Amino acid sequence: MQRWRGLEDIPQDWGRSVVTIGSYDGVHRGHQLIIGRAVATAREFGVPSVVVTFDPHPSEVVRPGSHPPILAPYDRRAELMAGLGVDALLILPFTAEFSQLSPADFIVKVLVDKLHALAVIEGPNFRFGHRAAGNVDFLRELGSTYDYRVEVVDLVERGEAGGGVPFSSTLARRLVAEGDMDGAAEVLGRPHRVEGVVVRGAQRGRELGYPTANVETPPHTAIPADGVYAGWLTADGERMPAAISVGTNVQFDATERTVEAYAIDRVGLDLYGKHVAVDFLAYVRGMAKFESLDGLLEAIADDVKRARVLTDAYDLKR
Repeated sequence: MQRWRGLEDIPQDWGRSVVTIGSYDGVHRGHQLIIGRAVATAREFGVPSVVVTFDPHPSEVVRPGSHPPILAPYDRRAELMAGLGVDALLILPFTAEFSQLSPADFIVKVLVDKLHALAVIEGPNFRFGHRAAGNVDFLRELGSTYDYRVEVVDLVERGEAGGGVPFSSTLARRLVAEGDMDGAAEVLGRPHRVEGVVVRGAQRGRELGYPTANVETPPHTAIPADGVYAGWLTADGERMPAAISVGTNVQFDATERTVEAYAIDRVGLDLYGKHVAVDFLAYVRGMAKFESLDGLLEAIADDVKRARVLTDAYDLKR
């Protein structure tokens, strides 16, 4: 999949294409319907499919301080989109100047002049341009002028998550914040993932016999509620069952909130400075302060046992 940052990265000889536009944070199951339809339409016409997204999230520019928690960083989104068959990803830097583009100017500058859109695939609530004044009706109206068609994917994905409401990034963020990993996975179509670089922490886990990878996550990352989770730690391409702790480590009166993953039964791992991924499968228990070190060690041993059982069972079902 080709990746472009900014309109100037698009090849000069780029021909017609099928385009879909959106934040697409998380590339959840609702997003997958729209992106999948764009890919299928592109194949029908024999042209490439292009996803257009923005960095940073438009809300941070329009309403500073309102950046939503991020379900997936751009590299992860690109990986997921490539898996859906997308041919090119265009990340547009969303600046104050860019936010002033009228809907008509956005269509001309992005869809017509650069991507030569043959078709545009969107959801029914798609908005674009200055003050989000553009909608699918306006997009369709200008399509007759600029020779592209518009298809609205009015398909709603829903399940048990969130009480049966339609799947959305907002719902996925809420479920993650609540520690509902089953619900988040239903919306996302996979376990929620957090990524970051392993940094040195207080090393208390190592002292207790359970060395953890202390993962420093990028700003705005959607991190689950405080607690202990079962999941996986992926480093250097290797996916390892893990017991994961999220919180401030109340046992030692720490104040910094961290994400720490213990790779079960792995000895001698040296992950400092490496980029890793942590996938959250299931909530195991809440954070607690124990009366003794023995009580803490007993709880950790039980956490590891439960994490091993849960991850093994998940892998057996796949």
